[in-house]
Amino acid sequence: MNSPEKAYFVSDTHFGAPPDSRRREEDFVRWLDIVKNDGTKLFLLGDIFDFWFSYKHVVPRGFVRVLGKLAELADSGVEIHFFTGNHDMWVFDYFEKELGIKVHTTPQEFQIAGKEFFMGHGDGLTSMNKSYLALKRVFASRLCQRMFAALHPWVGFGIAKKWSLSSRKNGKKNLKKYYRPSEVPIFCKAKLKEQHYDFFVFGHRHRIENEKIGENSQYFVIGDWIESRNYAVYSNGLFEVHNFTSE
Repeated sequence: MNSPEKAYFVSDTHFGAPPDSRRREEDFVRWLDIVKNDGTKLFLLGDIFDFWFSYKHVVPRGFVRVLGKLAELADSGVEIHFFTGNHDMWVFDYFEKELGIKVHTTPQEFQIAGKEFFMGHGDGLTSMNKSYLALKRVFASRLCQRMFAALHPWVGFGIAKKWSLSSRKNGKKNLKKYYRPSEVPIFCKAKLKEQHYDFFVFGHRHRIENEKIGENSQYFVIGDWIESRNYAVYSNGLFEVHNFTSE
């Protein structure tokens, strides 16, 4: 008899970003042991790395414990899906070829235990922030990616870290703007007019949100790992957000 499906979700771990990335990685590896024990699916909903670039012949320094444990889970039969976020959008085929992890660059729909899910990182889903959407198109272009690949990694990663630090500082200065009501439920309600989904699941906003958006549909933002060690579980018809503690 097959075990019932049990899906785990996590977002915004931002490995490589201060403070204390090493401790976050150690906790994450402990949590992955829990997933390996009873999980059938694992969804990594973006910004797992504060920055990543998949070079053709080399792997960026760091994250050895995380990458090794993810490969272990995939080898054990856990189905893993990685959604690129706004910080790690340059994840290409390395994860699929070497780790056995399916990579998605756009939101996707899944059926889990008979329920319909629509999920992704959660950024850039609406047309309201046109400047951000334009910037994403630039970063997604082959020309931009080839230009970055031509830089020495010392230079490229140096630029990326400064960009990420500046973005984080600006975000902290504008918390009121960042935490304004999300535009994503508007997107979800529009999707429901096309097709029914039981659950919409996203990350990106670094806090927990839960909203009923249809007669039988719910919208979730699952928090983050960088500060709160949040993760979500779906099993036996119930979707829940939890807080991991290593103690």
